[in-house]
Order: sequence, then C-alpha cells, then structure tokens
Amino acid sequence: MPKEIDYIRPPSVAGLFYPGDRDELESTCRKLLGDARTDLKVSPIGKLFGVVSPHAGYQYSGYTAAHGYSLLKPNEFDRVIVVSPSHREYFDGISVFSGKSYSTPLGEVEVDSELRERFLETAGEWVIESRAGHKAEHALEVQLPFLQLTLGSFKLLPIVMGDQKRRYCELLGKVMAELTLDGTTLVVASSDLSHYYDYDTANELDSICAADISAVDADKLMDDIESRRCEACGGGAISALLYAAQARGDRKAVVLYHCNSGDTTGDKSGVVGYLSAVVV
Repeated sequence: MPKEIDYIRPPSVAGLFYPGDRDELESTCRKLLGDARTDLKVSPIGKLFGVVSPHAGYQYSGYTAAHGYSLLKPNEFDRVIVVSPSHREYFDGISVFSGKSYSTPLGEVEVDSELRERFLETAGEWVIESRAGHKAEHALEVQLPFLQLTLGSFKLLPIVMGDQKRRYCELLGKVMAELTLDGTTLVVASSDLSHYYDYDTANELDSICAADISAVDADKLMDDIESRRCEACGGGAISALLYAAQARGDRKAVVLYHCNSGDTTGDKSGVVGYLSAVVV
C-alpha cells in the first residue's frame, strides 16, 4: 500500500464530542483548563513523561482531562505520541497513521514522519502504517485541542490499538521507551474506565485502576483488566504507557482527578468512569 503522505485526516467528532466552532472550542478548553488549575490538589514533582486522559464528550470528561493538560507548558515537548483504543473497527495489531496530519477546528497537527519511520523500523510486523482505526476514532481526536492550546507547536505520532492484548502492550511500551529517552516527547494514553455500572460499583472498580496506575504497575493493571476486577476501554494504552515508564525507570505516577458521568449529569444509575493521571 503506497504511503498517503498528503492525506489530512479531517475532524470526525467536532460538533459532537467538543465544539465545532474554533472560537467556542478555544473558549471551552481554556475555561476547563483554568477551572482544573484552581481545583488541583496535587502538584507532581519532576518532568512529565506521560498523561492518562479520558475521551468522552467534553461536557462529561473535559474537566477531568483538563487536570492533566493544565500541567503542560508551551513548547515543553517537541512531539506527542497519542495512543488510543479502536472503538469502531477491529484489526490485529497496532496502526500508526499513514497520513500527513490530523486536523481539528484549531488547525492542523503535523505527523512526525521521522519519528514514525523510527517507530516502524523498531517495532516490527505487529505494527502497520495505515488509516485503520483512525478514520472515525474519537478517542485520539479529542485529546488534540487540549494539546494544541497548552503546548502550542508540536508534532504528533497517532497510534491506534486494534487489539489490546498484553503482548502488544508490552512491545509498544518497549518501543516507546526507546524512542523517548531524549526527554522531548510526551506520551498520552487515551482511556475511559468502567462502563454502565451504578455509581458506587463504578467507583469501586475504578479505584483499582487508579491504584495500579499510581503504582506504575503495568502487569497488575493487565491482570486486573483480564480478570475483570476493573475495566478500562483503553486499558492497553494505559498499560503500554506504564510498561514504557517501567523500562525508562520512571516509577512515580500521580492520579490528579477521578470521577464518573454521574458526577456531571446527576444520573448515577449507569455511569462511565474518568481519570486523569500523569507519569513523571
């Protein structure tokens, strides 16, 4: 398959998951970021390596997501690797976007073609260069406006996991660890937590994920997800981030904020869990 080096991936969920108007989107994000700073109770010590961020509509999880993004500084990172699950299509392996850029109402985010080539050379045949998983996936896209407003200029490596099996998480973590040793690359793991349990049950399940993330324990998180002691639709993305952190020797993570949709809508009968965390 020839490389689609000129393809610009258009916004898929603008106007649905977040405002489609540029000015309204910027205003919404800046308010969420400002509110999160005011509420932030824990200030992590050390340089950020990774962020765990939810991916629901901004009206549900934007406030939670803003806690992690509010810690970023303009031009702090040259590039960002965003790892997302695939909600709309299954494929065996991991897909690195083959096009030129991702677009949001705030403008284009250029794909780091050099980092993509290094990633493909290092990873092996379990990674494909394609649009698979990228066409209408919201979980990656909703992270970008926050990154655009906080970091300013950066290049992107968009990765979608078609299969989140443990082996792929381990391999992805190892490759990301090798490619981020210069300290100029941020990794974002996109994931919501439990889905459609009552409020109290969701909090119990999600607290297990939070504890595993805080411990930077990728194997424990995979064990808990596989045994259904907790849930995370992007559990593979989070685990890959934690595997990368372990390989780099980064042993500190901070859960900044945790809630569920019952906290934002008032309906606590069947909720979705959200968490923002950083690895430093």
